[in-house]
Amino acid sequence: MILLEFKTLLEKHSPLAYLIKPAPMTELVHFLSRAEQLLTRIEALLPAPPAAPDWEAAVAFRWQRDGRQARAGRLLAVAKPHRIRLDNLQGIDEQAQRIEQNTRQFVAGGSANNVLLTGARGTGKSSLVKAMLDRYADRGLRLIEVDKQDLVDLPDIVALIAGRPERFIIFSDDLSFEASDPGYKALKSVLDGSIAGVPENLLIYATSNRRHLMPEYMSENLDTHRLGDEIHPGETTEEKISLSERFGLWLSFYPIDQDHYLQICRHWLQELHGPQWSAELRQEALQWALSRGSRSGRVAWQFARDVAGRQAAKALDKPAP
Repeated sequence: MILLEFKTLLEKHSPLAYLIKPAPMTELVHFLSRAEQLLTRIEALLPAPPAAPDWEAAVAFRWQRDGRQARAGRLLAVAKPHRIRLDNLQGIDEQAQRIEQNTRQFVAGGSANNVLLTGARGTGKSSLVKAMLDRYADRGLRLIEVDKQDLVDLPDIVALIAGRPERFIIFSDDLSFEASDPGYKALKSVLDGSIAGVPENLLIYATSNRRHLMPEYMSENLDTHRLGDEIHPGETTEEKISLSERFGLWLSFYPIDQDHYLQICRHWLQELHGPQWSAELRQEALQWALSRGSRSGRVAWQFARDVAGRQAAKALDKPAP
């Protein structure tokens, strides 16, 4: 409505017309006054630039968009981030060593790569990223979590952290895209495809169940097959895999076997001060995994929480001596 009013004003009082045929000063002043009023009203509808958070308030932050305004968001401090120690992650020593080395280089001010962690669910991908924050937060590392649908705001986030003394990891969990997702091109540009340089204090760590981050179809492998009006379908496939190639470090995670699963169960029972490991608990752990339909680090952790919680409840139920 305001834009229509502004258009009508311009058509009625064209600045070009004033150059050709000078108008009375009062009419020109009236036009400029009306234009200024309309611009003020338009500015009120535009989202304000994101304000910098209190960087001293936390070591982890979450980007949150304002649903009432398009492209309006801010960084919120996470008061109690999920802290997990690196030695709590069992059976992924090689992946842990590689991401820890990359993160250590980054925190020390050296060159490092963006990291893509892909593979089976519940195998410790996101926990490994959180473990990096736990290990290096006291050396200036900060973590910013950005949901997939908010990646379109990456340029705003980059502008907020540019020039800061801290080292920032932008973390996006369970990442995957459809062809129409707006965050796809924003992430691609920040990774390695924009004329604007990426700040040296920024890396992107992302987890996904897909290595190529976008769905691929069997028909795309047939370069001579016509896909709608696409003349070169093979180039479409190359476009889809180009995003994951912009991550310099790939870490793959695989489904765990039974012995690995039981090892994780034992570890978490010790961490949670649960009962001593026994043949009965071993059988119970296997039954727990069977009921969940999978063996993973997440399932093992849930089993240990259940057992340790039941033990604590029994202790409370005992009558006082």
